[in-house]
Amino acid sequence: MGTVFSFDVRGPVTAAVERALAAAVARLHHLDRVFSPYRPDSAVSRLARGALRPGDCPAEVRKVLGLCEAARRATDGWFDPAAGGAFDPSGLVKGWAVEGAARRLRAAGARHVCVNGGGDLQFYGGAAPGVPWRVGVAHPLRPGTLYAVVSGHDLAVATSGTAERGAHILDPRTGAPARGPASLTVVGPRLTVADVYATAAFARGADAARWLASLPGHEALAVTGDGGCWQTPGFSAYGVAVAAAP
Repeated sequence: MGTVFSFDVRGPVTAAVERALAAAVARLHHLDRVFSPYRPDSAVSRLARGALRPGDCPAEVRKVLGLCEAARRATDGWFDPAAGGAFDPSGLVKGWAVEGAARRLRAAGARHVCVNGGGDLQFYGGAAPGVPWRVGVAHPLRPGTLYAVVSGHDLAVATSGTAERGAHILDPRTGAPARGPASLTVVGPRLTVADVYATAAFARGADAARWLASLPGHEALAVTGDGGCWQTPGFSAYGVAVAAAP
């Protein structure tokens, strides 16, 4: 998927958790082979160039096709896996894969879990009993420093922006790079949804704050290109800014 995944499992690691961890890693490699747009032999690449029909896709691709269509409807079309002219579900698949890996570990008995896929994270439990997880949000304009710290139990954190991968999010209305903020972080219960919302909100640009504030169960923080910031009304329940704008 063009990024690094990591696992943080706190507390006793039983044989069942060890097996679940191995299975989760194997599953991520499998999903990369199926969904990677960088692999010409992946199902997604073959689907994008018309060498594979949707009905002939593997079951997980058909599942993601359905999730993408639901996401497109839920975001009024601002999440569009075909915005670049060819089907690329990367804006949903990474969060879905990370969430699935974390759920697999929890089902095996791991109570305190963090799975990180390229800076998008799914947390279950806490860093320790009664202690929330804490995650730093990188400052998009000051490499090597943090802009905010998000904390909580059983939550997901997804960030979209241009600092790491450049202008890779497209405006589905024009097909051109979206003119969103420098960084936009969404917090919610499930990473599949938070990742979609972060991508869609970034594509929306100036309307992102109003739209995100209307979404139940989700909060957001953004850093603008000039170093300013905005946040949804309930974001302070999860995070605090730790660095001033440049």
